[in-house]
Amino acid sequence: MAEWEIHKPLGTCSGTGKAIEPEEEYIATLVETPEGMQRKDYSLEFWNENKPQVYCYWKSVMPKPDQKKQLFIDDNMLMAFFERLATETEQEKLNFRFVLALILMRKRLLKYDSSKMDNGNEIWVLKVSGKEQIAQVINPHLTEDQIEQLSEQLGQILQVEFSG
Repeated sequence: MAEWEIHKPLGTCSGTGKAIEPEEEYIATLVETPEGMQRKDYSLEFWNENKPQVYCYWKSVMPKPDQKKQLFIDDNMLMAFFERLATETEQEKLNFRFVLALILMRKRLLKYDSSKMDNGNEIWVLKVSGKEQIAQVINPHLTEDQIEQLSEQLGQILQVEFSG
């Protein structure tokens, strides 16, 4: 499994190198690179003028240096990210999506319904809470250590803590 180099926000715009000041809104993104997913942050001005090519993005606010970590991604964004990964076939992204499914199940946004086999893959059939929608995810049979590592990486990318 590849190691992803995930950086926390450094307080600078990846497009201009200018500082993003505390309490300033900015666009946080995931960008696909040859090394894997990387987080890049952009000032609103750069984002609106250039619309860089990204995998996904969300609006955030740069925290004050002494500010406690906050949840910057809401449940709808997590579900949108999960759905965005639905068509991916690379093993790393399948692993990433599976761990995201586990997190969404813990948050009760997805509910396990059944399993089926398809071309040698175990497919979990999940119900989207409050909707008639069904989602499917490949179970890559990760070890507990791999799940923990991917959960930590996901939290670093999205700048959230997945507890409770």
